[in-house]
Parts: sequence; C-alpha cells; structure tokens
Amino acid sequence: MAADLSQIVKAYDVRGVVPDQWDESLAELFGAAFVEVTGADAIVVGHDMRPSSPGLSGAFARGAAARGTDVTLIGLCSTDQLYFASGHMGLPGAMFTASHNPAQYNGIKMCRAGAAPVGQDTGLADIRRLVETWSEQGAPAAAGTPGTVTERDTLTDYAEHLLSLVDLSAMRPLKVVVDAGNGMGGHTVPTVFGPLPLTLVPMYFELDGTFPNHEANPLDPANIVDLQARVREEGADLGLAFDGDADRCFVVDERGEGVSPSAITALVASRELAKHPGGTVIHNLITSWSVPEVVRENGGTPVRTRVGHSFIKEEMARTGAIFGGEHSAHYYFRDFWNADTGMLAALHVLAALGSQDGTLSDLVAQYDRYAASGEINSKVDDQAGRAAAVKAAFAAREDATADELDGLTVTTADWWFNLRASNTEPLLRLNVEARDEATMAKIRDEVLALVRA
Repeated sequence: MAADLSQIVKAYDVRGVVPDQWDESLAELFGAAFVEVTGADAIVVGHDMRPSSPGLSGAFARGAAARGTDVTLIGLCSTDQLYFASGHMGLPGAMFTASHNPAQYNGIKMCRAGAAPVGQDTGLADIRRLVETWSEQGAPAAAGTPGTVTERDTLTDYAEHLLSLVDLSAMRPLKVVVDAGNGMGGHTVPTVFGPLPLTLVPMYFELDGTFPNHEANPLDPANIVDLQARVREEGADLGLAFDGDADRCFVVDERGEGVSPSAITALVASRELAKHPGGTVIHNLITSWSVPEVVRENGGTPVRTRVGHSFIKEEMARTGAIFGGEHSAHYYFRDFWNADTGMLAALHVLAALGSQDGTLSDLVAQYDRYAASGEINSKVDDQAGRAAAVKAAFAAREDATADELDGLTVTTADWWFNLRASNTEPLLRLNVEARDEATMAKIRDEVLALVRA
C-alpha cells in the first residue's frame, strides 16, 4: 500500500512525527526520488541535533547512493550551513530538521545546486509522487555502480565565508548573550564568533533535540524570557536567540527588550545598500512601513511580496535584489545565494553596534517608527467567511485602499492591517500597524471583534 504523504509533504518541505508519520524506510525513498527529480550525480546532506536526524539523513544518503549518486555528508550543521555547502560546492542539498517543532518531529528541507529552493512547484510535488509510487510498488532498481558516501566538515569554511561578507574591522569589544535553545546555534556560534572581540555568554549551547529548557522558537515571547533576564543580569550590550536549526535570529537590546525583526530588516537593508548603491530590497507585506521608507531613504528600491521564503527567494532571483527580510526573522542575502541566514544578519547587527559608541536601543530607534500589534492568531471555523466580513466592513471607508496579494491588506494614511489565513491550521493571522499606539489598538480591536464574532 502506498504511503500517505499528504500530511507530511508541505508547501516548502517535508515535516512530520517520527516514526508515526514517516521513518528511515521512507527517508531512503525520498533520497532516491530527490536525485531522480534533480538529475544530480552528486549531492550534499546535513542534519540537526534531533535524536532521529542521524538515522534519517543516513537512510536518505543510502537511497541516493543506490541510484548512482555520490553523497557528501556534512553531519551536524545549521540549515544555513547546509545552504552554504550547496552554494559553495555547487550541489543540490538536503537538510534534516524540523526547525522549531517539538522533539518528535523531523523533516527535510531540499534545495537544488546553489541553494535554489525546492518547493511544490519546483520539484517537491514530483518527489512526493515518486515516493508514493515506490512505497506501493517497491523501491526502484539500484544503479549498476552505486555512488560513494564521504564525510566532510564545512563549519570552518562556512564561518570564514560569513565573516568575509561583513566588515568587522572597526568593531569595539561587546558583551553578547546567546541563547541557542539547545539547537544548532550551539554548534555554529562558537566558530563564527570566535575571531571577534566579543565576551560571549552562552545559554543552552548543549545540542539536545528534546529541547529541555524551552522550545527553540524565539518568535514566541515565552521562549526569550530567559535571554532577556540574562542580558539585564550580565549588563550585556545585546542578546541573540536562534531557532532550532539556527537559520533565524531574534535580537534583544541592552535593556532586555526584543528588537522588532522589521527594525533589523531596515538596519541590515541600509548597510547592504551602502555596499550596493541603488539595489533592490525585498520585504514581505507584514513588515513595518519603516522598511520601504528606510530603503528609499538609502537610495534603494523596495519590493513588497507575499509571506513565505519561496516567494521571497523567487523575487530575489527575479529582481536581482541584494537583500530580503521577513517579519518572522528570516533574512536573505544575494551574497549568500539568495538563501536565508540569521547568522549573517546577527553579524551585521554586531558590526553596526560595534562601530559606534551608543546602545543598541538608540541605534534601532531610527528604524522602529510605528506602533505594531505583532501577529495575533484567532482560531476560527470559517476562515473565508470571517475574512469576507472584515473586507465588507472596511470596503465602505473612503480613506482606505484594499489589496489581496496575500490575504486582505487594508491601508490608510495613518494605519494598515493584514489578515490572512494559515495554510496549515484553522487560524486567521492579524497584523496591525499605525502611527500611534491608540490608533493601532482601536483598529486591532475593531478587526478582532469581526474575526471572533
């Protein structure tokens, strides 16, 4: 009987509970299907610290090698370290991680050579069909000559590449607290930060895919409480929190206050535009108004896109953009094969802070200009009906314009909101921003009343 992959093959990756929804036998078929669809004669494979990751990635490698493809195993790595290996070696790659999901989950993020994403429309649907067919009819015949499987450590090369992209020569000594959340930041941070004039205060650097201290998702305020307290206790200049696979980075200032990812996007955009004058910067439609404003002020061209890394990467490639940022703390760089790397964004923050005498809160104040609600999730049975009610209520306003690039965005001179449905859960997600706190709260409550009616 064919495996039911409808629950684990998502829009951009494979993700599910191990071994209930998928296991090493399926991972082996995914390895065979990946090389069949990409036509690759060599690939690179890495994995995070989850208990199931070594077995799953090894099975994937076996499936690929059986089809005649050479496999380079880079072992423990962050997702952006796998993207580095794919870009640097010019090979398709597969990363075994479930990012910030709980311990029983695992997944595969796949890319073509040069870290180009593999999503539903770019090969993932074809991979799924092959795996379903083979799980029903038996694995494909092995190649006459199997591929080789070799191991290679890429951590030092990854660190050197990142450090070559940011000018850190004028940086003063800084004290930084880093919460790795028992994820892959504990593996990458010591090597990347090692050459810098930093006093590093590590938190939860022990690699432990059961996440004994807190979930490795820094966007949930509950998961940065420990970091905020430690920054204040240590009198540190800033704090950094990485998610499980260490491709996202969240920043905390010297007061222990979270810095909006939109402010980080604007800060990094201004620095990248200084290097690449007149460049294009991508931002998704729930980033702050301050992002396109700062891009224009620095001589760049802002381009607005839907939420989601595949859309950002497509626009990066289409426009030749130098940088892209999302309000979820994903940061994409042309100098990094258009892939996302929270570590490179963190280096930009360290360079910006370390090249002047002020505090981080003073530095980012110029980029944090408006009152924002943050993302508010509402569980609703009828997503389309509730969204339609909101659209109807605001359609009559003469001062407002609406668009449906991604959900519903309503904009006036003084505020905007975006309401969009989750792809995976019965949720409507609301983001509101306004010129002052009172206006933001008024619009937020007005929309939520309609959503939750």
